[in-house]
Amino acid sequence: MLDEATRTTILKLKAAGHGTRAIAKALSVARISVRRVIASGAATPPPIHRAELAEAHREAILELYARYQGHLGRVHEDLLARGAELSYQTLTAFCRKHGIGSPPAPPAGHYEFAAGREMQHDTSPHWATVGEEVVRVQIASIVLCYSRLIFFQVYPRFTRFECKAFLTEALRYVGGAAANCMIDNTHVIVAAGSGRTMIPAPEMAAFAERYGFKFIAHEKGDANRSARVEAPFHRIQTAFLAGSKFADWRDLNAQARTSCEKWNATFSNKLHASRRELFAAERAHLKPLPLHVPEVYQLQSRIVDAEGYVNLNRIRYSAPWRLIGRTLEARETLERVELYDGPRCVASHQRVWSPLDTRVTDPAHRPPRGEHKRERAQPAPEALEMLELEPRMSNYLMGLKQQVGDRRAPPRRLLSMLQEYPREAFLAAVALAEQYRLFDLDRLEKMVLRQIAHDFFVLALNPEDGND
Repeated sequence: MLDEATRTTILKLKAAGHGTRAIAKALSVARISVRRVIASGAATPPPIHRAELAEAHREAILELYARYQGHLGRVHEDLLARGAELSYQTLTAFCRKHGIGSPPAPPAGHYEFAAGREMQHDTSPHWATVGEEVVRVQIASIVLCYSRLIFFQVYPRFTRFECKAFLTEALRYVGGAAANCMIDNTHVIVAAGSGRTMIPAPEMAAFAERYGFKFIAHEKGDANRSARVEAPFHRIQTAFLAGSKFADWRDLNAQARTSCEKWNATFSNKLHASRRELFAAERAHLKPLPLHVPEVYQLQSRIVDAEGYVNLNRIRYSAPWRLIGRTLEARETLERVELYDGPRCVASHQRVWSPLDTRVTDPAHRPPRGEHKRERAQPAPEALEMLELEPRMSNYLMGLKQQVGDRRAPPRRLLSMLQEYPREAFLAAVALAEQYRLFDLDRLEKMVLRQIAHDFFVLALNPEDGND
């Protein structure tokens, strides 16, 4: 069928007095087609009326589509069972043409970004081979909207801790921050609301304020608004993760950084330049990093167990054996785990992500062979101080050690009682307790108080006497 432009030309040439043969020769069309156009006198092509095989089954298709919740395979099977003679391709073409189950896609928006105006951040779950097993991973990516410079890393999980650690590493890689960071209403950053009414969590808002940007979110369902960061995930899956094996998580993220460098330096036909070349123009418009960029870590309190380990995320890290039973502060970064006893760092380990229940042991944290027994053989400092003040306590201290072992709390309390109570009354109570093999310090203290009750606590015999 001739198009509208050709039909219009035929009518103009006919009106100018040219014959059918001359028009057909000039436009390289058949003379019969020229005659039909002249006979119709209309430049608009006539509509094509073709019978559709599926048109006779329209009502049945609509009914079955609703019954099977859009599964066209089931719809086709049911139609064949009812005697319809049409192929599956005919059915799907009919549904597409008439908008059954697939409404026309709305036009995509077009966004222009000034240099340094916006960066976009998002995450996506994928599968990767780490070590000898296939594990589910979370890919975190950030893209500068003007230059399309990309940076991504991979994590076994993605919480606010990983989010702040990733953004810090990304800003270091870029060397600055854009004015806005577009996100997709993720709960990791959002505390309430969505889109324009989104309110970031206080700790995330404080993090953004430190680096001079603010978080904004697109409206729900408007994925095109964050297309700069959405599009590269397919490339990461196919050109980076697919078919690749990684020794561990550090090797995975090291190769991810190498891929970023390679992709950013590659010439793009779409951009007519490489991302690095465009970034050179954008870098001057970024917010500079603060003078000090602190390392992101999270604090957790852990008790050193009887084997000399603390447990973090089902990975056990060793601590000095003398701190068994103590509560330590664990500072967990993406790369290291550090244990603090008060203000002092007593252990530092390289962080391990997998496999679970792994033990990370520093040989310096284990006592030399026989050292622990020698330590236990030495008396506690409180016991030595007590013997220096009162040598007559030696027998009772020996019996107390046999009764309670090497715990330091009983000698410490005994020394306190020796220093606080009258010496002779205390020694008399100790002698009596030693005679009956009594090493319960609560009962010993009651015996001392009974010895000194009449000397220190004078009570009135008759309340009417007025004696206080």
